[in-house]
Amino acid sequence: MSSIITPQLVSLDVLDHTGPREVIDALAAQIAAAGRTEDPEQLAADAAAREETSPTGMPGGFAIPHCRTSAVEEATLAFARLAAPVDFGAKDGPADLAFFIAAPDGADKAHLTILAALARSLVKADFVTALREASSAEEVVELVTSAVEPAAPTEEASAEATPASSAASASSEHASTGGADGASGSGPRRLVAITACPTGIAHTYMAADALKQAAADRGVELQVETQGSAGAEALPQEAISGAEAVIFATDVDVRDKARFAGKPVVAVPVKRAVDGAGELVEAALAAADDPQAARVSAAAAESSESGAEEDEHFGKKIQRVLMTGVSYMIPFVAAGGLLMALGFLLGGYTITDVSEDVTLNNALWNLPSGDELPEDFVGMGQLGAYLGAVAFTIGNASMAFLVPALAGYIAFGMADRPGIAPGFVAGSVAGIMGAGFIGGIVGGVLAGLAAHWLRSLAVPRWLAGLMPVVIIPLLASIVSSGLMVLFLGGPIAQLTSGLESWLSGMTGTAAVLLGLVLGLMMCVDLGGPVNKVAYSFAVAGLSAGSVADNPAPLMIMATVMAAGMVPPLGMALATFLDRRRFTAAEQENGKTAVLLGAAFISEGAIPFAAADPLRVLPSSMVGGAVTGALTMGFGITSQAPHGGAFVFFAIDSFPLFMVSVLIGAVVTALTVVALKRWVRRGEPAETTAAEPVAA
Repeated sequence: MSSIITPQLVSLDVLDHTGPREVIDALAAQIAAAGRTEDPEQLAADAAAREETSPTGMPGGFAIPHCRTSAVEEATLAFARLAAPVDFGAKDGPADLAFFIAAPDGADKAHLTILAALARSLVKADFVTALREASSAEEVVELVTSAVEPAAPTEEASAEATPASSAASASSEHASTGGADGASGSGPRRLVAITACPTGIAHTYMAADALKQAAADRGVELQVETQGSAGAEALPQEAISGAEAVIFATDVDVRDKARFAGKPVVAVPVKRAVDGAGELVEAALAAADDPQAARVSAAAAESSESGAEEDEHFGKKIQRVLMTGVSYMIPFVAAGGLLMALGFLLGGYTITDVSEDVTLNNALWNLPSGDELPEDFVGMGQLGAYLGAVAFTIGNASMAFLVPALAGYIAFGMADRPGIAPGFVAGSVAGIMGAGFIGGIVGGVLAGLAAHWLRSLAVPRWLAGLMPVVIIPLLASIVSSGLMVLFLGGPIAQLTSGLESWLSGMTGTAAVLLGLVLGLMMCVDLGGPVNKVAYSFAVAGLSAGSVADNPAPLMIMATVMAAGMVPPLGMALATFLDRRRFTAAEQENGKTAVLLGAAFISEGAIPFAAADPLRVLPSSMVGGAVTGALTMGFGITSQAPHGGAFVFFAIDSFPLFMVSVLIGAVVTALTVVALKRWVRRGEPAETTAAEPVAA
């Protein structure tokens, strides 16, 4: 434990700097002088990146810059009592005390537990006062050691109460005696909370103790689950059941949020709990008394979106239901498309003409004859042809669910389970009428609206049981599919046909422009709604494409896939070109992003975009646009809707495909490095003061 902080890591009244970065640089140099790091620049860069994410100034005049980093091999604390206070973003003014907490990437639980104990000590006024009055570095080391030593054998990140909340923990036995709503006729009011920050080192535990202390001051019983780096012990279910409300003080997703389904909730950034714990406790108590307060959604385990459904704006709801449809559709497309591509590999591109006959009329013990094989069969004899036909048949069946699944789950997003059947029916009707992807969206919305309206009707009790399984599916199917057949299907089919004809006729400059636009769409939100629209548009036309007769849809598919590979590959390359511009975590993410990008998983760039969206997203869009234009200009086609470089056999002119991707990745990497070097990011401190939102 004495190795975590030593007198060489303490400076008293000697650092005189004007900004947080200068203090961080000086403390990193001090850590290097003590022999605890060989790369102070990387250490400082990692801490500074964490500082930009959320300022580390705390109420009471101290700051805790911290990071997890590969620049240190053992947990380290450096302390400075500043000669002149420095503004670290705290609401009550600048800090005159600074603790630099550096945890190695692979820090064991014991070290992280000690760091957590230190973070908890910093919310105690007497400890901070003693640091200000210390006369020597040795005295500071003794104070810190005394603060963390009792916790070393037993301290865990858990829902246990700490001394700061002894008043609350003394009555914890009552947590299991309340009703489902947490109300009881006597005893203290009860709350539960989750705290979590991105690094899980300091804010997580300081927020927990601040909340406990604030609750104890108000005679409220509060149990906290700290989801930090030292591990997490889940709150007892009886504590959750007995709680009147829950506080989420987090900067990351709450693990297993569905445990709190139905509870009134106050959700804020973790720093709000440190700055204003008392206000949050009061807000949670008020939410518990308010029947209209936001509550944790029962679907929270499947969605990270915040907000009670009834408070959702119309535009947000439309986006949510469309994304629901697309997200459920994609597995059908990915599996089906890859199976079709495998069929082409084994049986040749004319397997489409004979696959059904070969599959139905033959078996492993009755392989197809030569007369049944496609003319351009290139592979593995009779067995290869048969397996290729089987793969293509299964894949084609899966792809046939594209529009019905899209429509069905759009309706599901609007009306829950009663919307699924009418949505699938409306999507199938759209397919029969040739209305395609657009028809599926319209049919799904119609089915969802009809089912949602029928659900809202007040019906006699004897009829209520039949509504979700008979009445709603029947009537909603009649309404939505009837409108598609009688009025909407034909015009939408004509629109779809005209769009396909227009795309098929695009050549030269027009095709390049289309590729540029598709590339921008694929990279603007990295798997979000715009990305999914472009991808769904490409997939919807895939079945109508033909390398010989109608290559345009296959060119669009290749363009969309190539552009979607660029963001993760570009960010991975950037971390290799200029590693000091990225945190240790981002450098590790860069290694993973290589594989994700190669597999056409655009979401591999999301960790970078989340930390620095104003520089990462524009860089990705520039690279994606370049790749989209090149791919379309080269006339590259893809028979597969997913898989990236791993479905090389389904991509015509695969070398040119990869050249286009790599050029876009290089453009993205160079752009983001340039922006990180010469464009300063705006101060994000304002986000820490956000009002509580529903979780």
